Amino acid sequence: MKKWVFQGELLISASAVGFYGDRNDETLDENAAVGDLFLSEVVKKWEEATEKEKNAEIRVVNARMGIVLSPKGGALSLMLPVFRLGLGGRLGNGEQFISWIALSDVLRAYHFGVEHEEVQGPVNFCAPFPEKNKNFTKILAKKLNRPAFFHVPSFLIKLFIRQQGKELLLASAKVFPKKLEKAGFLFENQKLQQAFDTLL
Repeated sequence: MKKWVFQGELLISASAVGFYGDRNDETLDENAAVGDLFLSEVVKKWEEATEKEKNAEIRVVNARMGIVLSPKGGALSLMLPVFRLGLGGRLGNGEQFISWIALSDVLRAYHFGVEHEEVQGPVNFCAPFPEKNKNFTKILAKKLNRPAFFHVPSFLIKLFIRQQGKELLLASAKVFPKKLEKAGFLFENQKLQQAFDTLL
């Protein structure tokens, strides 16, 4: 096993799949172009800030993370109380893709990135099976043995949360971890049902 590198030879910078913007059902890997949302530009600038390390011949991994699932924090921890009350439901038309990853796989992917020198540049940290919002809702509700009849219309999200809500809740990014899989990384939680079984 290789040693951990703490001498400026490697920089892993946390990034996000928000880089790709709102792309409907387009298949996206690390070669896809930047999106046209505000969040896309923020992520692009964040990644550009690591150029000086690349120019200094330091290996840089821009870890473009999907929604990290953990019952102890993040989006899932906010959703659980709502779904446990039977008040869960799809957002908008529910057709937007959610690119997600279990917290345990995030940690394993970081470790993998340290040990495998071929992993560099933009790297998608997301499970290989993204889910549409409506399916995410059904799978979570079923796991909790609760109904999921509620529906938050797009216009309400845009009205009350405005641009932020549109970009964070309604944007669709069908992202695949091409570089990680090519390098031989194996996800412990490939499908959403697996992840919920493990996490909940």
